[in-house]
This record gives sequence, C-alpha cells and structure tokens, in this order.
Amino acid sequence: MTGSDTLLAQLDRGVLRLTLNRPDRLNAFNDDMHRALRVQLDRAHADADVRAVLLTGAGRGFCAGQDLGDRDPRKGGPAPDLGRTIETFYNPALRLIRDLDKPVVCAVNGVAAGAGANIALACDIVLAARSARFIQAFSKIGLVPDAGGSWSLTRALGEPRAKALTMLAEPLPAETAAEWGLIWKAVDDDALMTDAVALAERLAAGPTIGLGLTKRLIQQAATSDLDAQLDRERDAQRQAGRSADYAEGVTAFLEKRAPRFEGR
Repeated sequence: MTGSDTLLAQLDRGVLRLTLNRPDRLNAFNDDMHRALRVQLDRAHADADVRAVLLTGAGRGFCAGQDLGDRDPRKGGPAPDLGRTIETFYNPALRLIRDLDKPVVCAVNGVAAGAGANIALACDIVLAARSARFIQAFSKIGLVPDAGGSWSLTRALGEPRAKALTMLAEPLPAETAAEWGLIWKAVDDDALMTDAVALAERLAAGPTIGLGLTKRLIQQAATSDLDAQLDRERDAQRQAGRSADYAEGVTAFLEKRAPRFEGR
C-alpha cells in the first residue's frame, strides 16, 4: 500500500486500487488529496503494469466533494477563486480519467455529493452500494455543477432530469441511478467491494488494447456524426487487429481454451 495519508494506492493483479482516505470528512477533497490523486492517475497512464483502476472511498461515504472548511466566509478576506480550483485540480483529474486507455471502475460506498458524485460518473463502469446516494449539492450553496457534471448528467439523462437533479439537489438513490442508466448497477452493500474488485480484475486480465480503444470510441460517439464514427471504428479496428491480444484471442478460440491477454 502506497500513496499519501489522504489517498491510499495499491497495485495488485494489474488493478491500481485508489481509496480516498479522509473518512472523518466523508473523503471531501483538500489540496493534498487533489495532488495525490493526480500523481496516481499520472501513474496509471505511464505504468504498463497498471491495466485497470478501481476508485473508492474509505469509511461510510465515497466523497462529499470539495472540503468547504478552508473556505469559511466568516473568516473574512477576499472571495475565493473557485475557477482556479477547478482549473488546477478537478479538470485535469477528469481529463486523465477520460483519456486513460485503460478501464476505470468506481465503487460508490455511501454518499457521493457535488464534485464527488461527478468524479464517480466520469469513470467507465460505476457500481454503487444500494444505500449509496448521488447528490448534486451545488445549488444548496449557490454554485453550479462542476467536475463534468453538467456534461455527464445531460448526456446520460437528458435535460429534464439533469436540470431537476442539479437545481433541486435532491438525493438520487443508487437503484434509481441504475434504472435511469446513470451507473452500471446497484449491489448489496456487503457485496460492493467484492464485486468491484472482481470486475476490475476481470478487466485488467482482458484485452486492454481493445478495451481502451472501445472506451475512446464510445466517448467520441456522443459528439460525432455517423460517418465520422464509422471512420474511427475502422481505424481502431485496424489498430486492435494488429495487437498481440487479438492474435491470442483468436488462437484461444480456435484451441477452445481461455485466452491469456497481456495488453499488447
């Protein structure tokens, strides 16, 4: 186990498990946690031994968003530049998650609020405990959705639900989030981490070249017309077809055995 006090990191079976670790603050982000997450996401990009990422939180919640304790207006001083926090920390993290050519699984164990909810939704496959809640809490303190929330909610749910969730800040139960297609599935609380680890290990053992290309294609489809997407599929398939994973997959199929992918 490595990482800072605020973010634990462990690499096992190709899965880089990242645990937000400020349970006394519901894993709300401070500057140290932001920096630690950036280090580990950079590692996931650079380290070939990392073939999948699993993100979760310590304690009774996933992440309560940004820690407001350091921004108490009662202390006086100039108004904070919240855009600087977004540009320095949240936006780079979201781009690293989306641009990573490896699967990112998120296990939401309890409340995911504000930017915490939207970081979870930026991951590729999201499992949530049945007791978990997603809360777009921004309107409660006079702010707007950030960390990609206005983008991901609108594309997944459409304008009516995205507007209602963000303007009313009502908690969205995990099972409803799954029914609406916002996350992959809700599971029993005591099965969450077992299921999430098994899923991440399954992905890490898979043909990660093809999985990474699939991730990229699906993300591009949201803003692409059909002709452009057909060309992208052609190019991606050409790249996947030249990989050692493809050769192994076909060989294993013909030999009627399980494939042994290496991510090459």
